[in-house]
Amino acid sequence: MVELEFQQKTKTLIDSLKSICASNGLGNSTGEFEIITQVFLYKFLNDKFAFEAKKIDSKVASSEKWEEALVSMSEDELEMLQLQMGGDTARLKPHHFLSHLFKQQYAPDFARLFDDTLIDIAIENNDVFAVMTDSGEKVQLFTRISENVTVSKRDAFCRAIINKLVEFSFERIFTQKFDFYATIFEYLIKDYNSNSGGKYAEYYTPHAVARIMAEILVPKDVQGKVKNVNCYDPSAGSGTLLMNVAHAIGENRCSIYTQDISKKSSNLLRLNLILNNLVHSIPNVIEGDTLLHPHHKDGLQLKKFDYIVSNPPFKLDFSDIRSKLDSKENKDRFFAGIPKAPAKAKDKMAIYSLFLQHIIASVKPNGKAAVVVPTGFITAQSGIDKKIREHLVRNKMLAGVVSMPSNIFATTGTNVSILFIDASNDGDVVLVDASNLGQKVKDGKNQKTVLTPFEEQQIIDVFNARKAVEDFSVAVSYNDIEAKNYSLSAGQYFDVKIEYVDISPEEFAQKLQNFTNDLDGLFSQSRELEAEIKEHLTGLKYE
Repeated sequence: MVELEFQQKTKTLIDSLKSICASNGLGNSTGEFEIITQVFLYKFLNDKFAFEAKKIDSKVASSEKWEEALVSMSEDELEMLQLQMGGDTARLKPHHFLSHLFKQQYAPDFARLFDDTLIDIAIENNDVFAVMTDSGEKVQLFTRISENVTVSKRDAFCRAIINKLVEFSFERIFTQKFDFYATIFEYLIKDYNSNSGGKYAEYYTPHAVARIMAEILVPKDVQGKVKNVNCYDPSAGSGTLLMNVAHAIGENRCSIYTQDISKKSSNLLRLNLILNNLVHSIPNVIEGDTLLHPHHKDGLQLKKFDYIVSNPPFKLDFSDIRSKLDSKENKDRFFAGIPKAPAKAKDKMAIYSLFLQHIIASVKPNGKAAVVVPTGFITAQSGIDKKIREHLVRNKMLAGVVSMPSNIFATTGTNVSILFIDASNDGDVVLVDASNLGQKVKDGKNQKTVLTPFEEQQIIDVFNARKAVEDFSVAVSYNDIEAKNYSLSAGQYFDVKIEYVDISPEEFAQKLQNFTNDLDGLFSQSRELEAEIKEHLTGLKYE
């Protein structure tokens, strides 16, 4: 009950902030995105600081106003308190507190004070909370958000923001679990959840897909046992897939590594990491082009990972960098080839095949991966797709495939499958045809398919148990796959059933007679039709 209550209160806060932006002409704009996400994060960090301070210091906990108790501390006392808080809590000074800004809201040039406070927090916490670009530049936590508003309205705008924030507290929700924050995060970004902000960005993967991938990569029987592992997504978007895998492993048992070309998605990912107690992984978040400049390396070689998840873009024009990718340095990484640039429809270039090859090159010898691919990949009989499948089979790197229902993503009509890679699997490969599951619902102007929790669990359980279920799943050997021309479509391995019915000799004779009579009737009609046509032909005259 408490969880639902605070979910609603948090959503109300988000709606109120969006309303303030809309009244200043920023509705659904890039400016609104920056303001909402940064203000939300500032409030979250402010309250997290209070929550941690009260756990450590009884005087702060018993104080009617925790800010005043902290203000009365000496610099050394405040420093010692912050050292005890741990790395996932931002370092704040008394003039950073929301209460300080609230008291100063009618000061001249308040918008500048507001922006200066955010920038000072960002600088103070740059080592931990900054995202890095592939060129080494650090992207700070906050920007001067009031500059999105007309100069004459900035002070009033910032006052309105501050007065909304003081009405709400996150303190009572820091004990909530992953699903709570996943719901809040999805609500926070729902109006910005499109790929318009970046070349490779796909900001949000449906929760059903993310959960299936995580529960198959990290089954229940190993959860709580896996530790000190690294997880990677080369086209991370907002990090939905990684959050699910990290939750299955345990947030304190793994480190996250990402790269994405979109600044917008990297900022969303940073917010997601902060909400999910994965602050320690923020330095591993890279804003940059994975294909052209892969950042995560051990020396000159690609870094290898225990777990990789990805929902890469399927088709995209990368003709401008194709010649750079087609290099001696990338020969091993793109072992199956690089799609050629067509004369027309360059936006249909199959960029997913490059991300998939990069993932195969980045998985540890005992590592695992799960990648969303277009379903056409699993049966293509020529070209790069088939070469990739041949490589996975011949090197015994397959765990299986789940073919998902159509429209599982509301934003694309492309049918998708989840390809599971297991670099140490020398046993059977599981193929699941889940295309007939789910219920179709309207999502705005689009139609999407939604899986029930039971159906999600059905897919997970069948895959992890390697069970063969009639017309749903099959477990096959690598030799079986090779014999089927490397097809990974479950339907091609299902048994074809022929039903036999026992009948007596008399029944058989009667059926045969019926067939004969039917044929005689058809032949008779044919002869009549033939005679009629000839009669019409003889009646034709030349005029």
